[in-house]
Amino acid sequence: MGKAKSPQSLAKLLTYMLGRRPDEFGLITDANGFVKIKDLLKALTEEEGWKYVRRSHLNEILYSLPDPPFEILDKQIRAKCRDQLSLPKPVRGLPKLLFTCIRKRAYRSVLDKGIFPTGYHQVVLSSNRELSVRIGKRTDHDPVMLTIQVQKSIEKGVIFYQTGESLYLAESIPTSCFRGPPLPKEGPETKKPDNADEVNPPKMAGSYPISLADPARSQPAGRKSQKRQMDWKDSKKRIKKQKRKRERPPWRK
Repeated sequence: MGKAKSPQSLAKLLTYMLGRRPDEFGLITDANGFVKIKDLLKALTEEEGWKYVRRSHLNEILYSLPDPPFEILDKQIRAKCRDQLSLPKPVRGLPKLLFTCIRKRAYRSVLDKGIFPTGYHQVVLSSNRELSVRIGKRTDHDPVMLTIQVQKSIEKGVIFYQTGESLYLAESIPTSCFRGPPLPKEGPETKKPDNADEVNPPKMAGSYPISLADPARSQPAGRKSQKRQMDWKDSKKRIKKQKRKRERPPWRK
């Protein structure tokens, strides 16, 4: 990590970001010029040499500089001097294509219902693909890029507002007015057999299930040991009978 810069240098950068060109950093101000602090910090960490900036560095500027160039209200921040700030306004002469990025897990729903605002009051679009990806990665590490067909959107009644040089806003974008990559294929769903409970009966701790259909279990518990005892006695009698049938030695006749 690089060496931290002075509060004066950070204050100068924030004056430019908040009071002149927030669109250059993918930031959208509200009607009063406010930006969410968390969005500002995400934009700052994307800039080379400013990745270390945290909320404490903003507080340091407020406490250390006699005339800080910004003010903080709750979780929002804005520049004190906003004379050169470009506010959103309806625009004509739009580019043919605009771009926006959405979260991957929301893609299926967007294809069905259209693009609606998330995080802002309006859908944020850009004529710059790289800036669109930069904004999208603030909410998803691998966002889905969508390409908006401007003329078709206008025919559907969409009104575009421009803020800065490369950022645009819209209330929503219908499903027929944008393109995106194909949905990933889903693997076949494994269906559980209807008789799964019969094939694999649940086991209880400290015991095992007994199947009533097993013929070996239908006999009384003592019958098997009794049968073994009778078989042993019969075999002993047969041995005795075989011994009696032996012929006497010739010297005893």
